[in-house]
Amino acid sequence: MNNYLIYSVEDDVEIAHVINLTLTKQGYNIESFYDGESFLTAFAQQKPDMILLDMMLPGIQGKDLLKYIRNDTKNDDIQIIIISANRLVVDKVDGLDLGADDYIEKPFDLLELMSRVSARSRRANKPVSSIVIGLYTLDLDSHSLKKNGQIIELTSSEFKIANLLFENRGKVITRKEISYALCGDESMVKTKTIDMHIKSLRKKLGDSDYKFIVSLYGSGYIIN
Repeated sequence: MNNYLIYSVEDDVEIAHVINLTLTKQGYNIESFYDGESFLTAFAQQKPDMILLDMMLPGIQGKDLLKYIRNDTKNDDIQIIIISANRLVVDKVDGLDLGADDYIEKPFDLLELMSRVSARSRRANKPVSSIVIGLYTLDLDSHSLKKNGQIIELTSSEFKIANLLFENRGKVITRKEISYALCGDESMVKTKTIDMHIKSLRKKLGDSDYKFIVSLYGSGYIIN
């Protein structure tokens, strides 16, 4: 793991020290930044493999840094984990919709931090692959979905749901599983919010007869 570079953007010196110490012991290469400006200077010189991003920062806010990073497709391979004291569902959903890959609440358990970082670093090292179902091609590398070769514009949440359904074709995916995929917590996303994402995804797929993404009352959703 010595070559795996993580940037930690955290203005709380004590928390930054704990993150640095914990992950350094796990063999990761960690660099800490206490504000957005110093992070952007380093980011322009060298891109990391992962960013641990606090949302409440002095000066440039974490949300603005997240938008800046995800605005360039060259940064798509960088894993971003938000570490924030904001516990509202809307804050989690907003962060994930802006392109974050995961969300950890403060105060966090060190074992949880190590587990999340380890899982994301392993996922990033998986070989490039795609899933083809009928007219649709889900590209797991570029995070894109195509129908007959034409890109379908999806939000981050819609892609995560599509990814979950495509990877588990033939298996019923419950709302709890979808909630966990969106927020890392099976109870954080309301049923109505999930239904809204499914409805939007179906519309973009052209699944007007509900025969591609099938609803199973009381169970969840499935792609056969």
